[in-house]
Amino acid sequence: MKTVKSTKLVLILTYALSQASAGYGQGTALNEMARVRLNLMPVPAAVQTQTGRLPITGSFNVAVKNYADDRLRAGIGRMLTRLAGRTVLTLPADLAADESNATLVVQCERGGDSVPSLSENESYSLEVTDKQARLAAPTVVGALRGLETFLQLVQGDRDGYFLPGIKIQDQPRFPWRGLLIDVGRHYEPMEVLKRNLDAMAAVKLNVFHWHLTEDQGFRVESKKLPKLHTLGSDGLFYTQDQVREIIAYARDRGIRVMPEFDIPGHSTSWLVGHPEVGSAPGPYKIERGAGIFEPALDPTREQTYKFLDTFLGEMAALFPDAYMHIGGDENEGKQWDRNPQIQAFMKEKSIKDNHALQAYFNQRVLKILQKHGKKMIGWEEILHPNLPKDAVIHSWRGPASLAEAAKKGYDGILSAGYYIDLIFPASEHYLADPIPSNTTLTAEEAKHVLGGEATMWGEWVSPQTIDSRIWPRTAAIAERLWSPRNVTDIDDMYRRLSVISRQLEELGLTHEKNYGMLLRRLAASENTGPLRTLTSIIEPVKEYRRYQMRPQTMLSPLTGLVDAARPDSEAARQFAVNVDALLSDAPRFALYRADLEHTLAEWQTASHALGPIIDRSPALQEARPLANSLSAIAEAGLEAISRLSAGDAATTEWRDAQLAKLDDAAKPKAALEFVVINSVRKLVIAAAELPRLNSTTPAEWNKRVTNMASPPAASGARP
Repeated sequence: MKTVKSTKLVLILTYALSQASAGYGQGTALNEMARVRLNLMPVPAAVQTQTGRLPITGSFNVAVKNYADDRLRAGIGRMLTRLAGRTVLTLPADLAADESNATLVVQCERGGDSVPSLSENESYSLEVTDKQARLAAPTVVGALRGLETFLQLVQGDRDGYFLPGIKIQDQPRFPWRGLLIDVGRHYEPMEVLKRNLDAMAAVKLNVFHWHLTEDQGFRVESKKLPKLHTLGSDGLFYTQDQVREIIAYARDRGIRVMPEFDIPGHSTSWLVGHPEVGSAPGPYKIERGAGIFEPALDPTREQTYKFLDTFLGEMAALFPDAYMHIGGDENEGKQWDRNPQIQAFMKEKSIKDNHALQAYFNQRVLKILQKHGKKMIGWEEILHPNLPKDAVIHSWRGPASLAEAAKKGYDGILSAGYYIDLIFPASEHYLADPIPSNTTLTAEEAKHVLGGEATMWGEWVSPQTIDSRIWPRTAAIAERLWSPRNVTDIDDMYRRLSVISRQLEELGLTHEKNYGMLLRRLAASENTGPLRTLTSIIEPVKEYRRYQMRPQTMLSPLTGLVDAARPDSEAARQFAVNVDALLSDAPRFALYRADLEHTLAEWQTASHALGPIIDRSPALQEARPLANSLSAIAEAGLEAISRLSAGDAATTEWRDAQLAKLDDAAKPKAALEFVVINSVRKLVIAAAELPRLNSTTPAEWNKRVTNMASPPAASGARP
């Protein structure tokens, strides 16, 4: 009888898992890569594996053909440094004079654009045989992209390091593939920006969107209007020489630098030194909290536009990129509503509402930018019937909204789905697409969709934690923006992402290193094993719930457990895989049972061991409810597995009691939440549903388990 139940369980859970994974297609390149277990990210446009392998030894050298400049030579030098670090080989620093004897030949036709641009040709081809590797690209930027792929191909075995035989033809799907870093709310030092630029280049991102002004800080030096940065930054700003340094650093890696100066809202820091252009008399002071605030520039004064002409003209000369971002988001117009002069202006000009007034402001700013040779880009709020078509729309609402803008003739980029500050897993970002498969855009309209950007808003990141919020998840977004649309295999994405994450560490990123440091500091001890066990299966709350659950300001130290915990739990994913396998693979039930019982017992042991650690650390007092919940979760899982093993169906009362415990454990505590609850719910439900297996269809079982195991919905609206 137990065997019959297990066989039925195999059929039911196999059906459920197949339904859950339906629709995840994969391209030819991904199929070919999976066959030989390559770890390329982003997936190239076309991959063809070949027989043979190219050894990497101490005699490895590089030759260049046709064209070479300082940028290409520097890129080859960085590649050699990283290759030496991985292989522990002493590699020649000089380029080879004879290409016939070189291990890698880099053939480039021209330097490309002197200033990185949207039209830059980033394509390349790479072929590896057992004799030689040849990388060909029309521009230096294309060669730089190919060098990153070359590094990702390096493998090792008992015979040494090598590259597999392969042919790659590659180019990006979208020309705009960016990362926004908000330094207005929390200033990030130069070394943070540089290591993230290195990581961007490693995964072929090509736009650094530098969000430089916010209510909480004005972060760039203005020589013409010095009160902006001296009074609006707490002394934390980038000098113009530092700006040039970042621009040059990015250019060397084929990355554009686009500044954002957020107006007319999000402008408190502007008005600290220049209240005369505000919509209320002031005085103003730098905002310390998080959220949306009232201060806004006055769009009705000519003085405002003279002020902006001076500042934006200065910035246009400093930043060579063709685009300048004006923000334009989240201006609620409350100061405008209360200002009699603004209301009189609107009446005189027949401006019917604040949206129309902001459109008037945007048109005036657009003319200023055009005067200084720049193209305007702004968040979706700038879209208005009177907005000229040469403005670019930055969408935070979604692909449908972006498509509507494209149909009206506007170029646009997508960030909806790529808000990495919201702490969603890489899998959710990965499936967000600027042009999804069900798009209604024509081929011509689709050309207006330029790409997308990941957005690292800075409310809750410090130099110690920002890397862990950006990486490795942003590599999945980089793949979405580079690779063919049908490359959507989530399991393979995670397989490759774990490899790329380790490789990114060689660039100085701290997303792994600082995790242990933060836990040791919290525990005031090297003994962090139990704390690591807990944090391995919890994540910070999603969306903007942290605002309500953990009141902090921009001056608060971001060193709590919520700051140490990571956004995308690998341990929780593996636990979920093992639970599904236990319930669907009868022949190996005992194997998965042993693994799960070991994991659950480890959680139970950790929950007891956390008590003394928490007692010694006041900073960890908020973790005590989490430790208690960990014990309840482990107990429910162990008892469920015991009943499944014995074929002893649990009572409805037991099931309901366990589910109630899990519902309580699922409630966020200290702005953290367990991400294994749903998997343990499946075990509990399965233990109570055993008698139903022979009389329930797979579809009914799947629906029942899914509905009963689904966690309660949580609200994550921005306050």
